[in-house]
Amino acid sequence: MTTLEVKLNLPDQLAREAQAAGLLTSASISKLLKNAMRRRAAQALLAGARRAAKRGSKPMTLEAIQAEVNAVRRSRKADKRV
Repeated sequence: MTTLEVKLNLPDQLAREAQAAGLLTSASISKLLKNAMRRRAAQALLAGARRAAKRGSKPMTLEAIQAEVNAVRRSRKADKRV
């Protein structure tokens, strides 16, 4: 676990509302950051899909996707054994 000290400059009204809603706790901020990271990853994935579509790439079949997932899982298991 990493401990960070964060200083925020917020409008008074927003600070009061966030405090009242319990959003200025470590747990709440952690959840907000995780959600933001998921959104960013999804946006990057969609942007990549748009670029691939513009280049004429064809979508992978479900079987090909599953084969890739299986390969990654095997690789991760092998890495843990070392």
